[in-house]
Amino acid sequence: MRILVLAALAASLACPGGASAEEAFVTNQLSDDLMVVDLATSRSVATIPIGGKPAGVAVSPDGRFAYVTSPDAKAVTVVDAATRQVAGSIDVGGGPLGIAVAPDGKTVYVADWYAAAVRVIDAASRSVTASIAVGDSPSGLAVTPDGKLLLSADRDDDSVSVVDTTTRQRKASIKVGTRPFGVTIDAEGKRAYTANVGSDDVSVIDLAEGREIGRVPVGIRPYAVALAQGRGFVTDQYGGTVSVFDLASLKPVKRINVGDYPEGINATADGKRVIVACWESNTLHIIDVAELKVIGEIKTGDGPRAFGAFLRRTE
Repeated sequence: MRILVLAALAASLACPGGASAEEAFVTNQLSDDLMVVDLATSRSVATIPIGGKPAGVAVSPDGRFAYVTSPDAKAVTVVDAATRQVAGSIDVGGGPLGIAVAPDGKTVYVADWYAAAVRVIDAASRSVTASIAVGDSPSGLAVTPDGKLLLSADRDDDSVSVVDTTTRQRKASIKVGTRPFGVTIDAEGKRAYTANVGSDDVSVIDLAEGREIGRVPVGIRPYAVALAQGRGFVTDQYGGTVSVFDLASLKPVKRINVGDYPEGINATADGKRVIVACWESNTLHIIDVAELKVIGEIKTGDGPRAFGAFLRRTE
């Protein structure tokens, strides 16, 4: 069996008061599948064939569906999260990469890497209903908690597009560091953070002011950012580390060694754990947020990317 289920450190994942009742939906790009991991037990509970070199993933806020981008297939696959079955496929064309779901679950946004555009999908009809022009090579996407703004990290434009989701028009372009890739918005919808692959730093954006207000140096080739308990956690692809910084002071705190080529990263809903997908070592690494150390490792398929909101609450 290609997917190994349990790593030697899995027993250490048990935490006082019980583990988080969440699942990780991990896109394994080289083995062309989606692996579902029960984080409470550190066990793989399903492997779903996807095809087309899946990369981006976004679980709907209600936990019903996981949406997966396949750049080679030019499609988005809809997975029923409960039954672990493919529920549909949506042809979006171009090079779909980053993906995000609106807070109400009614709209799905897909970054088209080649077209400098974001495709808008109606979740009910599972069809593309609009296309929004953004900057060059859009990668990561994020939607504000109120659903009013969509952010697109436009890698080759060194900027973040701010899109009004009502008018479906780009209302601003904010210059950030060099080659932004992942973008994350805080729970209050006040700040956004981009991982800048080319300048080895994170840009901090004030959304009300519509401008970059700070930069934080991190490791080599940062990919994406997660937020938990007043800190930012950044995957450093070439460093094999997760850089940690303080959200208030924007000062670096620590670098945590993880697997090779860490990419996707998310914090659990309770903020106690950060989950990291490591492309080259084919692992998920589990970080304890309070102790800032790796407390577990789970084997995945080949080439895990898990680029997006890949965690699903199950309670």
